[in-house]
Amino acid sequence: MQIKIVGISGSLRKASYNRMLLQACAELAPDGMTIDVHTIEGVPLFNEDDEPSGDSEAVARLKAAIARADGLLVVTPEYNGSVPGVLKNTVDWLSRSSGGTTVLKGKPAGIVGTSPGILGTVRAQAHLRAALEHNAAPVMPVPQVFVGGAREKFDAEGRLVDEKTRMFLAKYLEAFAEWVRRNGVTP
Repeated sequence: MQIKIVGISGSLRKASYNRMLLQACAELAPDGMTIDVHTIEGVPLFNEDDEPSGDSEAVARLKAAIARADGLLVVTPEYNGSVPGVLKNTVDWLSRSSGGTTVLKGKPAGIVGTSPGILGTVRAQAHLRAALEHNAAPVMPVPQVFVGGAREKFDAEGRLVDEKTRMFLAKYLEAFAEWVRRNGVTP
């Protein structure tokens, strides 16, 4: 069974280490898994008053991709000890009902992240995990990936070059594939 994963980065910055980490995930995906990289650029600020008008194009496109996917992989930076506002805003949009249910309900999810700091994104991941689980998305509990020291792990072209991190990330993705198989509902 081919597993289709939607991957998003919680950073809008072009040279984001988390965008680079998401690309590395796509490259290191195990046989039988593809990670389709999507963006959260263009997702408007969430406002319930706007809901009667329907989802914006960016929100509708992301919801449709997640609905078709077997799982969701979120790569998050950590801003001020938590989830970046743009990512939390995206989760707020994804949590809203489309046709009676949210695209997050029952969607197996994984979270990874990187930062220049020593702790990686441990606090942001805990906050994001709570938001996803609140929306009934089963988030893989272990292993967890907190990549610290990002400046030393990527080269000038944005490739993940730290071999230990590449090997650990590949093992994480194998475990994530199994998590999706065990917890997923085929769309």
